[in-house]
This record gives sequence, C-alpha cells and structure tokens, in this order.
Amino acid sequence: MHHSLHLDRLTVPGFARVEVVETSPSTNSELVAAVRSHPDAWPAPSALIAEHQTAGKGRAGRSWEMPPRAGLTVSVLLRPRVPAGTLGWLPLLAGLAVVRTVSDDGITAAVKWPNDVLLPADDTVAGLGLYRKVAGILTEVVPEAPAAGPDAPGAGGEAPAVVLGIGLNVSQTAEELPVPTATSLALAGYPRPDRTDVLVRLLGEVHAVVRRWEEHGGDVVAAGLLDEYTAVSATLGTRVRAELAGDAGVLEGEAVRLDESGALVVRTAWGEERAVTAGDVWHLR
Repeated sequence: MHHSLHLDRLTVPGFARVEVVETSPSTNSELVAAVRSHPDAWPAPSALIAEHQTAGKGRAGRSWEMPPRAGLTVSVLLRPRVPAGTLGWLPLLAGLAVVRTVSDDGITAAVKWPNDVLLPADDTVAGLGLYRKVAGILTEVVPEAPAAGPDAPGAGGEAPAVVLGIGLNVSQTAEELPVPTATSLALAGYPRPDRTDVLVRLLGEVHAVVRRWEEHGGDVVAAGLLDEYTAVSATLGTRVRAELAGDAGVLEGEAVRLDESGALVVRTAWGEERAVTAGDVWHLR
C-alpha cells in the first residue's frame, strides 16, 4: 500500500519552503521554471515534491515514471556558495546524502559514479554486479534571467541557482519497478519505510552535506567529504567500462580516483589515466 505524505510532519530545519503537489510532469522542470519566474518566492534551500511524477527526466533525456506515492520525487533549489568550478561535485554529494539517509538497520547503500545510489542484492546483474539501483540524481543549473545592467539586483551578486532532483524508490513491489536493475527500500529489506520520515531525513542530509561543503569553500578534501564519498563508492577500485558522452567511444580500465572537479579517473591496461566527465559507466565483474 502506498501512502500520501503527512504534510503536518514536513518541517525541515534550515529549509525556507517545502511544497508538495499531487502531480507534476517533472518536478525539476517545474521548479526551474518557477525559480526563473519568481526567484524571490523560492529562497535557498527550498524543495518541491510530487506525489506522482508523470514525465520524469533521467540523464541523457531518458524518461521514467513512478507509481503514485510509491517513492519520493524531490527537487531541491540550492544556491551553493562555492566556486563555480566545483559545482560538478553536487550530484556526487547528493548521492552521499542519499546514502546517509537510507543506510541504517544493517543496510549499507553505495554510490555509483556519477549519480546513482545502490543497495546490495543477492544476485548479480549486468553493469551493477551485486547491487540494484534505488535512487537517481539529476542536477540542472537554472538559467539566469538577463540582468538589466551591472547594477541590476542580483547581477553577479548571488550564487547561481541549481535544482537538484532526486528520485528514490521507497515502497515499490518488484512488479512496479521499471527494470530488473532497480530496487526499492521495501524490497531491499528496509523495515516498513515511511515516505514522510525518509523525505525529512533526506532533506536534512542534503542540507548538512551542502553546508559542510560551503563552510570549506567548495573544498571536498578539507571538508572530509571526499573521504566519506570514497568510503561508500561502489565504483572506485573496480574495473569499469565507460561509454563516453557524445559518441566519444568506450574506455575500459580501473576506476582509481576522482579528480578535483569530481570526474572519474580511469587507468587503462596500458597505464594511461583518463578522466571521464560524463557518460554511462558499467561495473565489470
């Protein structure tokens, strides 16, 4: 049984605004549009949640749909006060926040670079090994409205707005999942997951991780976030095949580390190291 969110329990410390709508084609698209139209109405951090998302966007424009009230479809508006060159870390840090949200009661989640959260499974599946995907993450920078001039309000003064979208499977049955590589908290043995509790924890963890990142000026090493991310990475230290973005070919090797921008560094059999900035990454056995 999939239950509605309990709005009376949706108080999240640090959040300026938390809105729940019954349906949305895409909470990310809707929040980007809302922030562009009325930026003052959405102070950072704010969140838009849909009980049912009908035309969700995945990476590379893939669409996906979730049964009503079975999971969480959350878009968070952030204005991270970090150098622009470090914003590539945001989806990775969001993955860390999701891991912190769902890892308890003996269940240890992991992150797959760049933007999936995985839970352990009993059998292997191509591309993921002994894991199944429980959450996906998509970040979009909000295009700034052209300023009237150098002295216009907000011109160059405020940090850029970023919408962080998180889709998390909570109570789906096996029949309700779109692909055999997916799972939900309920299927993974999470005891009676309550969507409202999970949402409040999730927003709190996103806020905490972003605040630590900001306090260290976007330096994930100084903030201790790189170490934490590495500890829960299912990708680092394994053999991977990366299908590079823009038909730039395929790269195979060992995922050895992340570079300063959050890109995945892969060492080939010939000892050459190459940074992967985007693309599909498969975990090889």
